[in-house]
Amino acid sequence: MITSDNSAPVLTGNRPFEILRREDYSDVTYMLEVHHPQMARAAQPGQFVIVMSHSDGERIPLTIADFKREKGTITLVIQAVGKSTLEMKEMCQVGTHLYGLAGPMGIPSHVSSAKKVICVGGGLGVAPVYPQARALKEAGAYVIGILGYRTKDLIFWEDKFRAITDELIICTDDGSAGIRGFVTDGIRQALESHPDTEEVIAIGPPVMMKASAQATKPYGIKTMVSLNPIMVDGTGMCGGCRVKVGEKVKFACVDGPDFDGHEVDFDDLMIRLRRYKEEERVARERWSESCRMSTAAVGSEYATVSA
Repeated sequence: MITSDNSAPVLTGNRPFEILRREDYSDVTYMLEVHHPQMARAAQPGQFVIVMSHSDGERIPLTIADFKREKGTITLVIQAVGKSTLEMKEMCQVGTHLYGLAGPMGIPSHVSSAKKVICVGGGLGVAPVYPQARALKEAGAYVIGILGYRTKDLIFWEDKFRAITDELIICTDDGSAGIRGFVTDGIRQALESHPDTEEVIAIGPPVMMKASAQATKPYGIKTMVSLNPIMVDGTGMCGGCRVKVGEKVKFACVDGPDFDGHEVDFDDLMIRLRRYKEEERVARERWSESCRMSTAAVGSEYATVSA
């Protein structure tokens, strides 16, 4: 599906989408650059796609981490934590194709007229906050980037952020790079130096976004977060992505994914995200076992042929 504005997406049919580049940032985190000129032209910061790696694959919502209109590509950064993302980690190599790619979905992030903005990315959230930071910089804002990782070995996209931010603060849990601490420590440091900050954008695990919103609330600074709850169809029909924002129920796929961080009920969101943990564990273990059996079968066949 393709759309260049906020109107309903237009079906373009199932067709393969070639993976032109791949980069592995850790043993679980990897980047795919996918060829899709229409998507690259239509994509806006904050939007997402729904991916199917093969015809029987799960529909997975993934934020568009980057797009290059002149090259006709979009970039996805994925963490292999469940059965489907682990499967994609094995299957999605340069030269292969995704089975389905629907989008861009969601309301594009509002690029405000704020003169000074802090963009915060925690873990995998580093990737989706990048296009927002770039758009704000292109709009003339003074952009302060804060990136949080568990350790130095997990750092990625530092160079990309240095190219589009005026200041960059790296935070690591163990102090192996940048300042020792969480992104909230970086937020406090940035606000001490820049009390005239007008907006904060924070993307990452729910607990990180909740802490970031709590850190900015005493200052009364607008804080936007991007939510990625359980999602099936991406059109608001299934209701799986509903979240509580203020006194209202919203659907992340069509009302978001960006929401006011001071209004989001993060506790409810985290409960909903844990709802299918057991089913996810069973699916992951079943897939791992089938992979081991396939590997053993190939090894046995090779040994027989060699003999």
